[in-house]
This record gives sequence, C-alpha cells and structure tokens, in this order.
Amino acid sequence: MSTRLIRPLAAASVAAALALTGCASGAAAPAEQAAATTVTVEDNHGSIEVPVAPERVVALDNTTFETLSEWGVQLVAAPKPLMYDLWPSLSGGDEVLDAGLHREPNIENILAADPDLIVGGYRFREIYDQLKEIQPATIETSPRDGEEHTSELKRQTAILGQVFDKNDEAEKLNADLDAAIADAKAAYDPSQTVMGLITSGGKISYAAPGEGRGVGHLFPTLGLTPALDRAAEDASHGDDISVEAIAAANPEWLFVLDRDAMFGEDGYVSAKELVENAEALKNVPAVQKNQIVYLDGSFYLDEGIQAYTKLYRSAAEAFAS
Repeated sequence: MSTRLIRPLAAASVAAALALTGCASGAAAPAEQAAATTVTVEDNHGSIEVPVAPERVVALDNTTFETLSEWGVQLVAAPKPLMYDLWPSLSGGDEVLDAGLHREPNIENILAADPDLIVGGYRFREIYDQLKEIQPATIETSPRDGEEHTSELKRQTAILGQVFDKNDEAEKLNADLDAAIADAKAAYDPSQTVMGLITSGGKISYAAPGEGRGVGHLFPTLGLTPALDRAAEDASHGDDISVEAIAAANPEWLFVLDRDAMFGEDGYVSAKELVENAEALKNVPAVQKNQIVYLDGSFYLDEGIQAYTKLYRSAAEAFAS
C-alpha cells in the first residue's frame, strides 16, 4: 500500500481511537480553533487549493529557491544539477531525490518522492501536465511574460507566503524590493543613457530594454534612458551585436549579466574581461568612468526576488556614487 493511502487511514484510526477514549472516560474534548490545513491561491493557471505548510515538497522553479531556503522549507526532490552549491539546505544529501534538469527531467524520481505539493514552472513549465498527474496540488508562480515584472515578483512571494504560512516574511521581502527600487529611481539621472548586455561563450550580446534577460527589466522599472532601443530577438540569450555598435551607442552606463559565471567551464572568459578588454569599447563613457554594474555570478541560476532586490540596490549605490 502506498504512503499516500497509509497517511489518511492512519489519521482515521487515530481519530477513531480518540473518540472511543472520550466516550469511555465521559469527558468531552475542549473546543479548539484548528489551524487551516489548506488554502486557495491564484497561481499562473487560476484558483487552486493546496495544503498549508506541506511536509513533502518538490520544488523545480529556481526563482523560488532562495525564498524556500530562507524559510527553512525541506524538499523531497529538487533539480540538483541546476542548484550547484547555492542552496545546500534544499538540495540536501541522498534523501533529496534528483529531479534532473528541465531538458531531461527525472519524472520517476518526482513520482517516487510522493509529494504533497509541487512547485513547478519557469524552466520546468513544459512538463506542467505531467506534474499535475503526479500531484494535483502543483502550482506555478514564476513571473509571467507580458506582465509588469516587479508586481509579478511580489505576487509570487505573496503566494508562497500563503502556502508556507510565512505571510509576514513575504511582506518583508516585498517591502525590501520596493525600497531598493525607490532608492535606485531617486539616484538615477535620466540624462544618462544605459545599455544592458549579456555575456556567454566568450561573446557579448545585447539585452533589449524591457525584454532582455535580467537586466532588461531595469529599464521600465527604473525609467532608464536606453542608449540603444531595439526590440529583442532572443530575450533569454541576448541578441547579436558588435562591439562597434555598442561603442556607437555611447552608453554612460552598462549593466552586464554573465550567464557563464557559475559554470566555470574550460575557456571561460568573464564578463569583466570581455567588456573592459575590448579595444573598441575603450572610449565608451561607461568604460572610461567605470560605470559598469556586473550582476552577481549566481544571478542566472537564481532570478528570484532577492536577486532582483540586490540588483536594484547595486543600481542605487552605483547611480549615487
């Protein structure tokens, strides 16, 4: 018999035993206000009822990992190849099953973990239907395309706060993000132009305002003035651009996401080396004035509310200096 059947049966047996004990003694149990055991939330697919503070959690969406780690949530399965050593309390030892990568998810391990709740979405959104078959209490909370990014981060955090009974902690995370954005807006001079870049595989790519991975969200959120305003062709990996085109745009500020920083593969060249050693960029104001903000090396694997809060704080400090 599966544990999914054992648990309800065991609970029923205990309840029956307590009822018999109460009848035998003639004493009535005191009335107590029981804590809610489920909550209905609005995830990316609509209303769904899920357990509150579930005991057996599978989490696949990396934008939730830092929050779950901070809140002390224990997982029974996780995409370990995606986590590196960033969240040791989540990835654990052999007791936490490996859910694989989004390109090759280990469905068998997710099923074997016998979850009460699955936090899916983002890189794993393509297997949503399979996850729902394993556990109907599957939620997706990652920021949705086409929606205002800051509101989406806060919505995600609020949903997780409801599910894991951490509403106060969720409100604090959202307030911290708002404060960091307000400080960055106050410090920015709109007469100074900004460009977002993404580096990977020894190559510099363009991150389009509003669309480019990570740094693109800075533009609408902070009201930044683009040095080059071109729509994205590849929002995730960045668009082809020559160093000469970057130089011609003459940005006062650069915000740079290094996609490869955590991987350290052979032949890795850092974003700093690629940008600051490029001869064509030597006379660009951002390079000359050292007005370059490099995102944390872990940003590409995180992308949660804490990562963006730190990014906006870095922007505020840089603009104010």
